[in-house]
Amino acid sequence: MTSTQDAATAAAAPGTFAPAPGDEWWRTAVIYQIYPRSFADSDGDGIGDLPGITARLDSLADLGVDAIWLSPFMVSPQKDAGYDVADYCDVDPIFGTLADFDAMLARAHGLGIRVIVDLVPNHSSDQHTWFQQALASPPGSPERARYIFRDGRGENGDLPPNNWESVFGGPMWDRVTEPDGTPGQWYLHIFDSSQPDFDWTNPEVREQFRSVLRFWLDRGVDGFRIDVAHGLIKKDGLPDYTPPADGDSMGGDDDDVPYWGQPGVHDVWRDWHEVAAEYDGDRALCAEAWLPTPDKTALWVRPDELHQAFNFPYLTTEWDAAPLRTIITESLRAFPAVGAPSTWVLSNHDVIRHASRLALSGESPQGEGIGPLSAAQPIPELGLRRARAASTVMLALPGSAYVYQGEELGLPEAVDIPDSARQDPTWFRTKHEKYGRDGCRVPIPWEASAPAFGFNATGASWLPQPASWAEHARDVESRDPESTLSLYRQLLAERRAHGLGSATFTWLDGFPATVLAFRVDDVTVIANLGDSAVALPDGRILIASEGFTGRELPADTAVWLVAS
Repeated sequence: MTSTQDAATAAAAPGTFAPAPGDEWWRTAVIYQIYPRSFADSDGDGIGDLPGITARLDSLADLGVDAIWLSPFMVSPQKDAGYDVADYCDVDPIFGTLADFDAMLARAHGLGIRVIVDLVPNHSSDQHTWFQQALASPPGSPERARYIFRDGRGENGDLPPNNWESVFGGPMWDRVTEPDGTPGQWYLHIFDSSQPDFDWTNPEVREQFRSVLRFWLDRGVDGFRIDVAHGLIKKDGLPDYTPPADGDSMGGDDDDVPYWGQPGVHDVWRDWHEVAAEYDGDRALCAEAWLPTPDKTALWVRPDELHQAFNFPYLTTEWDAAPLRTIITESLRAFPAVGAPSTWVLSNHDVIRHASRLALSGESPQGEGIGPLSAAQPIPELGLRRARAASTVMLALPGSAYVYQGEELGLPEAVDIPDSARQDPTWFRTKHEKYGRDGCRVPIPWEASAPAFGFNATGASWLPQPASWAEHARDVESRDPESTLSLYRQLLAERRAHGLGSATFTWLDGFPATVLAFRVDDVTVIANLGDSAVALPDGRILIASEGFTGRELPADTAVWLVAS
């Protein structure tokens, strides 16, 4: 370092962190999320399916992932893209059959790829047999006790039981018409009105889901991603609650929400842990739990509960060295302290793709999506540059990492989806005030010159694909050694070769405050999040997120170094 740089240097967060002991596969795995509707379509109807996934698994083996996680493919009316389940033990016909699932599972296992299934225990579809039985049964019946039905407030019960607002907009309660035609009770739905919440204080609900777990474990799945894992238990009495005006609707920034993070939910996960332990092969349970800090999140992965929890505080951290240093430090302390690995994730099917999110022209409207009229618009070249650097940092961190389909191609958020094509229930329930999640769910491109960019052979696509995505098609990027796909292949290969997922992590001092610098095993990682180039220490450049010459690391660039 030069004397000028020394004068501008701020000490990096101190500390060395060792991972929790254990050799289970899920402690270090890179897990690739498949959103089945948008991965690959074998029959040309415009919606991805299980045979399409099977046909494209070779590409994931070539990428170097350890496992795949499939968003829901169970029987569903698809009012929330499959997160409204009508039958938990069968495949929806738009995705194929159980035989197709078994074939996909066998092919994945043959390639050395494990398979994690998405499970939605907080709520069902209103078309689920149980809910239809509840509607046909009287108040106080066993059928209604499977869900959260309550009498309304006011003289005639015309007001909802409390003031809770749905995550998707509007009231969290809908009133039913009783079998005799009179206005009746109200039922709770954290999300859309077509997604009634189960009552998890009911032993029948708990036993039903034990059966669901065993159904898929018996078929050979390697684990479950658990949707809304912090939402199953509601506070006694269902008290009124008004969230902060600028709060996170999923509860990630509030410690006292009566329908998020209630203590009783941990009994459910202890029960599921015991079910998973009945099976050989280190079956994994991963929580989608939006909680404000790593310490809070770590409560979900204590030794007798779940095995992983998504590190959403990391995902939502801005592109700034100081807060990133803090969240990495807190994560590497909090999760191993309870015997679990930290997880790392930058994109998924619910958030703005990080190739756009990391370079918005204004504040990120996370949870609301972005569209052509949003105040904050992405800056494409800067976003991709930062996304490549962020991924280079993330894939060096010890623990388990999640990759969302298409991020390995550098896909940005699809912003210019016509209003008439949008399908997210958030768009409709907020009367078009919030764009929702369609922009990160557009079918991904495979071949630049093929119909629907190779998503299928007919050109049909349930959401329109941007014309600019031709340059991101997998066949184009496969031929380009400087592409994002080539970067990801190299990152995953070297991560495995150097054992970074299970290595000890050490922060390095002596760098500007705008730099992240750390060592993992024999790899030194330097990421420049500032505006000016910084001098690199000694070492051979193993990987760089961007090409450059000399020993000055450009802005928004990250490198892995090894001894010369």
